This record gives sequence, structure tokens and C-alpha cells, in this order.
Amino acid sequence: MQKEVVLRIDPRTASDTSLLKKQASAEAGVDVSEIQAMQVIKKSIDARQRQIYFNMTVRLYVNEPAPVLEYQQTDYPDVSGKPAVIVVGAGPAGLFAALRLIELHLRPIVLERGKNVHERRKDIALISRQHQVNPESNYAFGEGGAGAYSDGKLFTRSTKRGKVDKILNVFCQHGASTSILSDAHPHIGTDKLPAVIESMRNTIISRGGEVHFETHVNALILREACVTGVSTDTGEEFIGPVILATGHSARDVYRFLYKQQVLQEAKGLAIGTRLEHDSHLIDAIMYHNPNGRGKYLPAAEYRMSAQVDGRGVYSFCMCPGGFVIPAASGEHQVVVNGMSPSGRNSRWSNSGMVVEIRPEDMREDSLKKFMSQIQQDDVFAADHERLDDTDHPLRMMFLQEALEYECWRQSNGRQTAPSQRMTDFVNSRLSAEELPVSSYSPGVVASPLHFWLPRYFTRRLQEGLKLFGKRYHGFLTKEALMLAIETRTSSPVRIPRDKEHLTHVMLSGLYPCGEGAGYAGGIVSAAIDGEHCAEAVAASAF
Repeated sequence: MQKEVVLRIDPRTASDTSLLKKQASAEAGVDVSEIQAMQVIKKSIDARQRQIYFNMTVRLYVNEPAPVLEYQQTDYPDVSGKPAVIVVGAGPAGLFAALRLIELHLRPIVLERGKNVHERRKDIALISRQHQVNPESNYAFGEGGAGAYSDGKLFTRSTKRGKVDKILNVFCQHGASTSILSDAHPHIGTDKLPAVIESMRNTIISRGGEVHFETHVNALILREACVTGVSTDTGEEFIGPVILATGHSARDVYRFLYKQQVLQEAKGLAIGTRLEHDSHLIDAIMYHNPNGRGKYLPAAEYRMSAQVDGRGVYSFCMCPGGFVIPAASGEHQVVVNGMSPSGRNSRWSNSGMVVEIRPEDMREDSLKKFMSQIQQDDVFAADHERLDDTDHPLRMMFLQEALEYECWRQSNGRQTAPSQRMTDFVNSRLSAEELPVSSYSPGVVASPLHFWLPRYFTRRLQEGLKLFGKRYHGFLTKEALMLAIETRTSSPVRIPRDKEHLTHVMLSGLYPCGEGAGYAGGIVSAAIDGEHCAEAVAASAF
């Protein structure tokens, strides 16, 4: 017999299996000796009041054993000799598209510009040690995509619960902890996700699919209004319907699509800084306890948002017990992002603090002035045209590049992050004191962010941070550090596609997919979109 019980319990009970079983048995009205197994179905923290509780749903197996597997397993048939589908990119959208294609008896050929998930480590290390960015292998490019070495958070606001459950179960099948099936904010961790990704690759290859690394796609093969394949920088061609799952940093892809007159649209995104606090302070604030989280609670998370001058100001990709990382994907860039290991046990907590910007906002005076000033720089201007065109489909990408370039200049051509104390930024003053110690391994350099960032961002960020400081006493502090610049929150373009068949609105055979195409925002939503695109290919192309 199986029984499910809903519990509201203190942190100590939630962390002790014997105490939890005793509480659950009492709630279910069964003797604890009759419980052969116990499975946590849902788990979340309620930290709204001073007394912290865990809300848990627990399944009890009374006088019967639990299933051998705690997750639902997917069967992947051998697809050797089946029709080929080209998948460009081995991030979550591409990997889950490939796995779903195998389920549908199609043979995926995955083309990844970067290296495998383990070889990427060496190039990522060089960013911090030698301030060198390999444009093909970095935190954005390589097997696993941007999520592999940035965090591994699996929280999504998607309402497609069945699809979310499927994605989480596939992760478990490939080695992720089954705790992600019950946690309200599931998280694999950047230290464990690479092995899961490698296992997915092995499944693809063992079932007859192909995975090609260091294979840079540089053009679509077009036959009238149909995409029939892709060509690479080596001259090799791969023929078949194309799922384009390149991620939101593949700017060269947006450029060759523009040159090939493939329809793209500018898309709103969010830009700002990465804000880093001492994790103990965040624990104390969010758990209403000056002693912090104590023995039984995890590193505290927060989510903050406000409206300032008609645009959203909000926290993004909050990383409790994490690190700030160098996320540039090319030369003449400084970009920051955040990550957390599975234990979330560093001394820092960070999040993006970003401002919403829409394509029409590019006509705003401070943005036009900023873009004009950057255009005058010979190095930047050599690779950019038409920055004054406020209707250009790539204009949001140009803004990202200009801000990242200015950060690089402020850092004297290194990967050090221009930084400022939080209170100094809010009050528009220089940080006269030495900057706080940061987790950002390439180092930080004092910089007046309030002065050189476009006023469009600074005035909204300043007001937003003041509001957050009023809501959470102690959050607005001089001991917190703002690091520039956070630009890679989402894709700067959307590649329009037919709503029903998910193929490009003007080109059959092209399936724009995931974050890079503007249809997802995170690992799980990108994975869901990858599955949907695979299903659309199977329904339309074969």
C-alpha cells in the first residue's frame, strides 16, 4: 500500500530521515515499522516568517517495497540508418532535441563549435589565469552550452508540467540526483552537470547518432525557400532538416543569417551588473536570523523585482553560495555571470541585478550617445556597421557588444571586472575605499559604473536597489560589490517561426530552437523547446 502525506515541519526534522519518517508515519496513521521505504515527492522552504518551515509531500510504501528506480526511464532505440536531422549546438536545447529525435526513430547529427565538456575546462581556466578567451571554447560555447559551467539551475516558470517532469527524469536517467524531482528549485550544480552531459552524449552515440566537436557552422544551405543542410568552416556539408540550437551568444550565427537574408527580429532583454554579497548576510536577511542559516538550512535564495520609470528592475540567476565567473565569448569583451556548485557552500552569494530594455528604447538619448561614442573607437568600429540604425534587427546585439567592449576598455584590455561598492553606485560617488574581496577569479578593478554606464540603466538600477534595501534591511550595504557587465541574460534576437510547425516562417526545413532563437529562458525551458522542435521535424519533414 502507498500513502502520500503533506507535512509542514521544522528544518531539523526535514534533514533527519528517522525524524521525518516518524512524523510522516504519525500523519499517515501507520506504524513506523510498517514503512519499508519513503520518497520525497515535493519539497520547498517557507521563509516568510521568523519561524522557518519546510513544506513536504512524502510517499510512504507501507508493507511493500519501493520501485527499483526513483525516476521514469525513457527508451532510446537504435537509429542507425534512419533519416538524418542536423542539430546545430550541443546545449540543453540541442541535446534534448537529439534525444527526442532518437525516441522518434530519427538519427541526430549534432554539430558543436566548441570542445567536449571536459576539454572546455582547460580553456575556461585560461580566462582567469592568463586573461585569454578562446572564441570557440569558453563559458558560452562547448558541449553543454552556457549552463554546463555556469550553474545548472533547473527552475522554470513553464506551465507544461508534464514536459518539465520528463526533462527532469531524463537528467536523472543520465546521472543527476533524484532530489531534482522533488525540490521546488532544483539544481544539479556546475561540479556535477558535466558528467550528466557526457552521459547524454554517450546515449546519442550508442544509439546511432553522431556528435561532432570543433565543427563551426558558418552558413545554411538554401534551395529556393528550403533549408536542406549546413556548411562548416572546413567546407564540409551536412544534409538534412536543421534544428538551430546555437544559444544566445552565437553572434556570428545571427550575422550570417542576416547576410543570407533570413528573417530576424530585435528582442527585448535585460542588462545590468552582477551583485555580490557575503552569503552569511543574505542568509541572515532571508531567514530573519542574525546567526544566518544554522545547521539545517541551505544557503538562502532571493528574488527581487520592481518597476522603475516603466521598466522592470530585477534579480536574475541568483546563485547562493556561488561564484562570479568571466563569461566573455570573444576578444575585446568583459562579461560576468554567476554559478553555484552543488553544495552551494562558498562564502559569497550573487545575482544579476538587471534592467529591462526593449528594442524601441534604443532611441533613448543616453543610449544613442553611448553607441555614438563607442562607434568612434577604431577597434570597435572595424567590426561594426550601422550602429546608428535604431531599426536594425541586430541592434540589441550591437548594444550588448558595445557595453562589453567598454568594460574591456575600463579593464585595460584584461578580464578584470570594472566594479564598485553597492552604496557608492547608488549614491553616484567614487569608491574611495579598497573594494571588498570578490569570488571573481580574474580580479576586479575600481570603476565609476554610475558615470560611464548609460543613464538609461544607472538611474533605474539605483532606484531599484534603494527599493530592495527598504524591503530587506541590510541588503543595501557598502560591503556588497557590483561587477560589470551582465549582458547575456537572453537572446538579443528572435528568429520568427510558424507557431504550429515551429519551422521558420519563410524557410521550410529550418527549426529555430531554444534560447538562441528567442524561445526559451534557462536549461529546462530550452530542453522543452528542443523536444518540441524534434517533434515538429518528425511531423513535418518525414
